[in-house]
Amino acid sequence: MARAGRERGDRLDVALVSEHASPLAALGGADAGGQNVHVAQLARGLAARGHRVTVYTRRDTSGLPATVRLGHGIEVRHVPAGPAEPVPKDELLPHMPEFSERLEREWLRRPPDVAHSHFWMSGLATWWATRALHIPFAHTFHALGSVKRRHQGAADTSPPGRVDWERQVGNGCDVTVATCRDEVAELTALGVPADRVRVVPCGVDPEWFAPATGAEAATPGRRERHRLLQLGRLVRRKGAEVSIEALAGIPDAELVVAGGEAGTAVADDPEVQRLRRVAARLGVADRVRFTGAVPRPEVPALIRSADVVLCPAYYEPFGIVPLEAMACGVPVVASAVGGQRDTVADPATGRLVPPGDPAALAAAVGGLLADPAERAACGAAGRRRVLTRYRWASVAEATEAIYQSLHGRHPAVIGDRV
Repeated sequence: MARAGRERGDRLDVALVSEHASPLAALGGADAGGQNVHVAQLARGLAARGHRVTVYTRRDTSGLPATVRLGHGIEVRHVPAGPAEPVPKDELLPHMPEFSERLEREWLRRPPDVAHSHFWMSGLATWWATRALHIPFAHTFHALGSVKRRHQGAADTSPPGRVDWERQVGNGCDVTVATCRDEVAELTALGVPADRVRVVPCGVDPEWFAPATGAEAATPGRRERHRLLQLGRLVRRKGAEVSIEALAGIPDAELVVAGGEAGTAVADDPEVQRLRRVAARLGVADRVRFTGAVPRPEVPALIRSADVVLCPAYYEPFGIVPLEAMACGVPVVASAVGGQRDTVADPATGRLVPPGDPAALAAAVGGLLADPAERAACGAAGRRRVLTRYRWASVAEATEAIYQSLHGRHPAVIGDRV
């Protein structure tokens, strides 16, 4: 039976379920990016508001301890499900029944006040585990299979039933927490009732990602060329090839491409090798530099070293990099897709261009590089936008309100477990 709800504002025990995206993972690899950041920062924001948070993620290394303390009020629980080794996220579905059974076993002993799953397979595991226990259940997709299929076609490596499973998760949870307006439309088309969807964006830490100060701010013009930066997972949908093609039309700039598998030498990365061939074919190889995975503490300074940050993804469910750049006071040129249409205000904080259009990207970047005053104005406006809309503290507060509205309610039950 459902447990009695607590008074609004009381401490909640929150379970965040993120099967492949651990808040402890190094960023930049194929399956480690914005979701890892989102889960880690949401956990910290909720803990700062007095809640107890446990993050459940799959054990992907044999030597991992069962529990790791992430900070005050936060534990990361490594759940045995499948082999204790890295497995591509698109191959994890067969291990979700075991993952779910372990969640259910633990929650039977100590049920959380609310469970909030992240990504569709976490949603399946959480849905299965919460139904018999009457635990309120929120879900965030982070990316939708219908969108991925539309953009990747035959290259989509998702399990064949992903879209149907997502439809069931969206209807089986108490509320879907969408990260942008574009996602609401996609969910509605999927058959998820609009009145059970709430929009809470991703966020950024404006104290960590901040404009240059002191000696760092006092060294303008330290390079012969303007610097463009593309930062994030080195996967094709992020559009690094588009940035390289655009560079051919921006002769006075260099491009830094930051991202890759942690522990993998840059020269051995197949995607780096492919992109280097593209750069050589276009005659810009001497102006493109690949850094590989960048340690998280070094990311803010890397962003601040850029004149413009490029985010030319073919599709982007939300995109945290534009927020990080805006927080650092650096203008952004992004493709007008997904969450980037919400975060980047054109022309105030940067420019939005059509996806897959290197000529439009080059024109927008070239215009900003030619006008230092406009770049500075965009950077300042981006910083203000982050401070008013996208602090993680605001994200945690809005998410907390959703949890409190669910507390004490029974989750919807649709379909049967398979």
